[in-house]
Amino acid sequence: MVVSLAVESPRALSSRERTVVLLTCCLSVVVAGLDTTIANVALPSIQKALHAPVSGLQWVVDAYTLVIACLVMFSGSVADRFGRRRVFQVGLGLFSLGSLLCSLAPSLGALIVFRALQAVGGSMLNPVAMSIIATTFTDPKERARAVGAWGAVAGLGGASGPVLGGLLVSGLGWRSIFWVNVPVGALAIYLTRRFVPESRAARGKRFDPLGQLLVVTALGPVTAAVIEGPRYGWSSPLISALFVLGAVSVLGLVVHESRRAGPLVDVRFFRSPAFSGAAVIALVAFMALGGFLFLNTLYLQDVRGYSALGAGLLTIPMAAALAACAMVSGRIVAARGPRLALVLAGLLLAAGSGLLVLIGRDTGAWYLVLAYLLFGAGFGLVGTPITNTALSGMPRDQAGVAGAIASTCRQTGAVIGVAVCGSIVAGGSAGFVASSHTAMAVLAGSGIVTVLLGLISTGRWARAQAGRSGRQLSTHTVEEPR
Repeated sequence: MVVSLAVESPRALSSRERTVVLLTCCLSVVVAGLDTTIANVALPSIQKALHAPVSGLQWVVDAYTLVIACLVMFSGSVADRFGRRRVFQVGLGLFSLGSLLCSLAPSLGALIVFRALQAVGGSMLNPVAMSIIATTFTDPKERARAVGAWGAVAGLGGASGPVLGGLLVSGLGWRSIFWVNVPVGALAIYLTRRFVPESRAARGKRFDPLGQLLVVTALGPVTAAVIEGPRYGWSSPLISALFVLGAVSVLGLVVHESRRAGPLVDVRFFRSPAFSGAAVIALVAFMALGGFLFLNTLYLQDVRGYSALGAGLLTIPMAAALAACAMVSGRIVAARGPRLALVLAGLLLAAGSGLLVLIGRDTGAWYLVLAYLLFGAGFGLVGTPITNTALSGMPRDQAGVAGAIASTCRQTGAVIGVAVCGSIVAGGSAGFVASSHTAMAVLAGSGIVTVLLGLISTGRWARAQAGRSGRQLSTHTVEEPR
C-alpha cells in the first residue's frame, strides 16, 4: 500500500530550548569524536605495553570504526522507530561501559573486543544526534547553522584527541584515555533525559536481519583482507576469499534491499546525485583523516622520537584550523550553499597531504605545522557541506536513515584509510618513511576526488534531481506491516 509518512515530531520548542538541545547533542558527540582520534596518539604506548604488531594497532583503531560503520544504519532506523532520545541514552550508556572496560583490558585481544563494545554504543550517537537536530531545527538556514555548530564541535572533539591523548598518556598512561569518557557520558545521559524531547518516525520500519548481515559481511571481510594482506600475502586463498565474500555481499545487499519494503539501506536514496556525491565525498574525506592520523602518530613518535605529549602538542595547529574552519563552513553553507566549501576543502586536503609526501627524518617542524594547518582547514570545511548535501531534498521522516547512511560512509572511509595506509607501511620494504610517502600520495588523491565530486553533486542538475528524489520518497513510501 502506498502512503505518505508523517514524522512524529517533538512539540515546538523556543529558541532557548533548541539551543539547549543542540548543546546536549554536541556534548555527546564530543566523546564519540574524541574517541575516534584519541587512541591514535596512544598507539606506540599500547604497542609496547601489549606487544602489538602494526596489524594489531590497525585493529585497535578499526575495531571501533568498523563496528560503527556496520551498525550505524541499523541504529538510525531503530531510533526512528522506537524514539531518538531513548536510543541516544542507550548508546551513551554502552559507550561509557565500553570505555571503562577498555581502561581495564589485560591484553590486546581484550582491548579490541572492548573497543567493539564501545562502538556499539557509538553507533547510536552521531546519526541519532543528527536526526534530533534535523527534527528540532526545521528552518533550512537555522538547520544549516545548527549542523555547522554540531560539525564544529564534533570536529573539535576529534581534532583535540591527539592533544588530550598526549597529555593523558604522558601523565597517567595509555589506559587513562578511556577514563575521560565515563563522567562525560554520564553527564550527557542526564542532560539528554532532562532536555531532549522524544521524537520518532510515524511509521517505523521492520527489522531487516538479512540486510544487516550483508552489511557486516560486506565491510568486515574487506577490512580484514586489507589489514592482514601484508601478513598472509595478497594472493593467498584466505585474502582472496575475504575479498570475494565482500564483493558478493555488496551485490547481495543491493539486490535484497531493492526488493524489500522498508529496507535497512534504501537504495532509492542513491538516485539523488547530491546524496550519492555526498556519500562518496564522506568516504574519501574520512579515508584521508583516518589514514593521516594513523600514520602521523607513528611518524612523530617512532621516527622522530617525540613523546606522546610532544606529538599531541605539535598537532594543535591542525586542531585549531579544523575547529575554526568547521565554524566558518557552517556560515559558508548557510550563505552560499555547499559547493564553495567542498571545493576549498578538497584543495586544502590535497595540499596538506601532498606536503607530507615529501617529509623525511629531519623535516623541520615549521614544514609539518604548515601541512597540518592545511589539512586541518580542509577537513574542518568538509563536514557541514557533506551533511547539508546528503539531506538536500530528503523528507524529514527519513532524516535518521539518510543521516545514518552518510555516517556509515564516514566511518567506512576512516576504516579504509587506516587499513590501506597501515598495510602500505607494513608491507613496504623501504622502511616506514619511504612507504608513508606512497600512503600520503593516496590521501592527497582523496582531496582531488573531493573537489571533482563537490562540483558535480552541487550543480543545478544535481539539486533538481535531489528535490525530485525527495518528493518521491515522501509520497511513495511503502508501509510495511509491523
